[in-house]
Amino acid sequence: MLTGGGWRVKGRWKQVLLAGALSSTALIGANHLVWGQLSLPGSEPQLPNPLTDTTATPGETLLYNLDAEFAKAVAAKGGAGFASWFAGDGVVLGNGKPPVVGKVAITKSANWTPSSYQLTWSPTGAWMAASGDTGYTWGHYEGQSKDANGNPVTVSGRYITVWGKQPDGSWKVELEASADEPPEAGDCCRLPGK
Repeated sequence: MLTGGGWRVKGRWKQVLLAGALSSTALIGANHLVWGQLSLPGSEPQLPNPLTDTTATPGETLLYNLDAEFAKAVAAKGGAGFASWFAGDGVVLGNGKPPVVGKVAITKSANWTPSSYQLTWSPTGAWMAASGDTGYTWGHYEGQSKDANGNPVTVSGRYITVWGKQPDGSWKVELEASADEPPEAGDCCRLPGK
């Protein structure tokens, strides 16, 4: 919430943001691979598959399973499947777009069909709070569609999904944020048509 020229974070969001910052710090100290870090060309890291990782905690496994069910709903129902997973006060932060706040607004904006846009993703990691009621998954996504001329268009990038356990015991998406991959080397400064 923006107030008086700054952000004020309330309640559970404060816990999620603080926990995320703390776990990010822990990841930096424990492992040289952290989110957003780009690999050197030709040295792509071989990360373990979190869905088959036998060292995953029960909380991480729950989050991976939620992520997989979320992905199945989106594959089957497109934007309607996407919106159905959000909490009433959920937020979507898309790359270069204004925030979409609340399930009603998310449902209204997520108006694609599986035949017009295919959104897929795979988690790279997960974290569950010690309280067992908040966690996140993060990884790589890809979106495929066609332009006005019918040519294939693919976008890809990184995402983070913040999950929250609801009063009824179900899990919903509290926050979904994504950022497109950076342009290929040399693409950033190329003039159109060159």
